[in-house]
Parts: sequence; structure tokens; C-alpha cells
Amino acid sequence: MSLKIRMSGWKNRIAGWFIDREFFMRANGQVRFLKISAQLQRRAAATFASVIGVWLLVTFGMAINQVTVSAQRLALIEQEAKVESAEERVASYRGSIDEVTQDLERRQEMLESLGDQYLGDLPEAEAQAPSASADSREEEKAVKTISAIVPEAAGLARIEVRQIRFAEKMTKVAQARTLQAETAIRQFGLNPEVLARQARNAQGGLFEPFFGKGKKEARDPRFLNLAAALGRMDAMERALAAIPTAMPAASMMMSSGFGYRADPFTGAAAMHAGLDFKGPVGTPILAAAKGKVVLAGFNGGYGNSVEIRHANGLVTRYAHLSGVHVRRGQMVERGVQIGRMGSTGRSTGSHLHFEVRLNGQAINPRKFLEANPDVLKVQTVAEYRADSAAKE
Repeated sequence: MSLKIRMSGWKNRIAGWFIDREFFMRANGQVRFLKISAQLQRRAAATFASVIGVWLLVTFGMAINQVTVSAQRLALIEQEAKVESAEERVASYRGSIDEVTQDLERRQEMLESLGDQYLGDLPEAEAQAPSASADSREEEKAVKTISAIVPEAAGLARIEVRQIRFAEKMTKVAQARTLQAETAIRQFGLNPEVLARQARNAQGGLFEPFFGKGKKEARDPRFLNLAAALGRMDAMERALAAIPTAMPAASMMMSSGFGYRADPFTGAAAMHAGLDFKGPVGTPILAAAKGKVVLAGFNGGYGNSVEIRHANGLVTRYAHLSGVHVRRGQMVERGVQIGRMGSTGRSTGSHLHFEVRLNGQAINPRKFLEANPDVLKVQTVAEYRADSAAKE
């Protein structure tokens, strides 16, 4: 009963919207009346509602179609990225064993080159990775299928399986080393993702397929994963190696810390953007990390100064020197003498003012110079591997 009452109430309310309406218009001294009946209003409203309804249905249908097309496109991409089935590989071997042999030879050369460049000792790298995966076991089944259908290709199929297994191991090792480098970078109070973005912002070159002309290698997800893992590992280890952790002076006596202090000349509150190390005039000043000299000479209140640009936006500054031993544009190694301690510029006595800046922003160098020995060990290994890769 209550439902009928409610329905009746709604009908009466809607009926109240459409009533006969009269309008009058005055023009040239004459008055004209225009009457719009309730029935005409209802028909116009029904027509408008129908148009809106059709438009909504068409829009909804187009949206569903777009989603369906996108889903089909994603499914197609996933299908293309799937590892080839045994039947597909049998067809490849049947088509041209010579071509498959050339593809495998190119792949082997590339794997050996990547191993030497990024992972160094291959037996050591293999020892750090698991022996097999589900994909590898599937590959073993594929070898049996190929050997039974195309006996002359059995040897090549076994070589291909070993290559795939080795690629999987290399990927695992690269991921482990990346995690180790990222952990060490965080110990210094830096964000690995920020440093990784800095590395990606300075890349370029012509496009060359990762594994030569063979199409199946280029889309095999295991080799794409390997390329991505090695690239990130290399970026993280280079970023770790560039962090300035070596003491910049033979003197260990710190005379002023990082942050707000009373200015030594005026006594007013001031920001000190680095660390001060006190020592005799002529004390050797050393590069805190490997990099390129971007400034070597007088620099206003800093006096005689040296600035070294490292990787990923890091810059170190060495100020108030009595002498400069390097020139602009020169590459220097960690621990190499770049100048002598002094008191040039805005200084009250012989000392080194040492700064570290990331993308132009001063950061506290103390956390770099007081790093945990285990972290420094990881950094040393990363620096050695990064230098070895650069020489390849």
C-alpha cells in the first residue's frame, strides 16, 4: 500500500512540472500571447530525455569497445612477449638450422661480453645464483621435443637451454648486487631512485638490437629482464662509487660543523654549508671521490678553490687553499692530492672548507666521511667493477 502511495505521489509531483503556460510579447505597440500546453511540454521533455539516453548508450558502448580493444592489445603484447613454445621452436629449427646456429653464436658472444663487462668472474657469478628455475625445466622438456622431431638440431637446442639458464643466473646476480648497492646508498642518507633518474637523464646513442638481428631473442622476456637488471645494477654501482667518502685532508681535526652557526666575522647567525678541518698551511688536500675538476682557482669568499663534479649530480668543493695542484677539465681519482691547505678568501686561519652538493643543494658531508666500514667495502667493490666496465 505504501508503495502505491509513493508512486502516486511521484506522478503527481511530475505532473506538476508540466502545466499549461502562457507568455505574452509586446512588439510595435501590439501584444501577442503564446500558449504552450502541458502535453507539448511533456513531448519535448520526452524527446530531450530520449536524445540524452541514446547519447549515453552510444558513449557507454564506445567506452566498452575501447576497453575491449585495449585488453585485446595488451593480450597481444603479452602473447608476443611469451617464451616460445616447443612447437614454435621446432618450426624455427626446421626452417633453417644454419640461421639458428648464427643466432646462437651471436647470443653466446653477447652473453660472454656482458658477463665480462658487468659480472667479472663468471664462475663466481654462477655460484651466487640458483641452479634452475621453472622456465629452465620447461626448456629441458622443449629440448626433448626438438630432439625427437628434429634429431639433427638436438645439440643446438641443448646449447640454447644452457644460454637461457645462464641468462637467468646473470639476472639473479645483477638483482642481488643492485639491492646491495641500493642499501649502501641509503646508508649515506641518499635516495637511490633520485640517483638512478640522474643517470637516465644523461644517456643516448643509436638504437641497435640487444641480440643482433634475431627477432626471437629481442622479444624473449628473459633476455629483456637481463638487459634491464644489468642496466640498473650498473647505474646503482656507479652512483655508489661516486659518493665522496675519502677524507679530504690529512688533518682529522674538525673546527666547524655543518649547519647554523655564529659567523666567525660578525657573530650573526649564519648557515655553514660544509665542514671545516683545521691544520697547518700546506697540509695536503685530497679528492674525496673520482671525478672531473670543474673549477680550479680563485672563487670570491672561498678563496683559492677546487670543485670536482662526480656522477649523478654530486659535486665536492675544497676552499681556502694556499695552492691548487689540478686544472679545470682534469680527471682525478679518489685520494689524489688536488691542493694545499691555507687561509685564502674569507677565512680566520689555516683550514679546509669542504662541501658536498647534490644538484646544487648543500648536504652534510659528515655522513659520508663517517660511513660504516661494511658500506665502504661494498663501495670499494662497486667502484672497482664500475671502473673495469668503463675500460671494456
